[in-house]
Amino acid sequence: MSRFLLICLLGTSAQVLVAQDVVEVRDLVIVAGQSNAVGFDAKPSELEPHSADAKVLFWWKCGDPPPDEHDSNSSNAWTHLQPQPLGDPIKPRRDRQYGNYAQADGGFGPEVGFARAWLDRVQPQHGLAIIKTAFSGTGIGRDWDPDSDTESGACFRAMMKEIQKATAAAKVKNIVLKPRAFLWVQGESDANAEDAVLYEQRLGRMLSVLREQLDAPNLQARIAVNTKFGNGKNAFMPAIVKAQQDYAATDPNTVYVDTSAAPIANAAHYDTNGTLLVGRMFAESLSD
Repeated sequence: MSRFLLICLLGTSAQVLVAQDVVEVRDLVIVAGQSNAVGFDAKPSELEPHSADAKVLFWWKCGDPPPDEHDSNSSNAWTHLQPQPLGDPIKPRRDRQYGNYAQADGGFGPEVGFARAWLDRVQPQHGLAIIKTAFSGTGIGRDWDPDSDTESGACFRAMMKEIQKATAAAKVKNIVLKPRAFLWVQGESDANAEDAVLYEQRLGRMLSVLREQLDAPNLQARIAVNTKFGNGKNAFMPAIVKAQQDYAATDPNTVYVDTSAAPIANAAHYDTNGTLLVGRMFAESLSD
């Protein structure tokens, strides 16, 4: 790593005051949400290699709620962009333990399509770092409540904890993370009579607290949901979509991303190509 010397001339002598590392700045993108952010049905075996992956710093914790030691994670260390391994899901599955990923070799979320498209489409001023914290089957009120210190806020707390750890680990490497965007794929679990009517309010509160805790009041948010969830038979999905659209219309730093063109693997999840497409849609929306 390159270094610089700060030289101070005192009379006829030169004194070396400081010798320190040059700091690197990277744009930080946070990926969060439920199973379509996890990438539950995206198959690593179908993912073509890409030269951009090695250029992206990547940190993750994702899997099943509540967040715990069974999740897939990057071992509290930065690595490069890659599919995530299965982790250590509880067997037999119980309650909301879904097994981390559908495939034995793990999976990946929209972070891959986003990063590849971002580096291809944009000439970024800074390098890219991605922190991913996503947990299947989670709802905002049930798991992502920023004002709760019980299980209903466990995923939000886990997200903030991972961001704090990742930021500190980057600092050790003389890397400063500059919050650039928050990519949110969630809402399917809120598509019910009780939660759908509260979704817009809860989403707005979560984003407000996130920006406050990151000290990034203008953090860009891109929000999406699998509009085909339930194969068109879930009566509350239109309400979730409208809630995301309505919130985005009131927040100049938030954009709703319509993912209806993304192909699905089943009634719940995007397939490999759909997951990649959602990521590209995020990148295109953010770069406009």
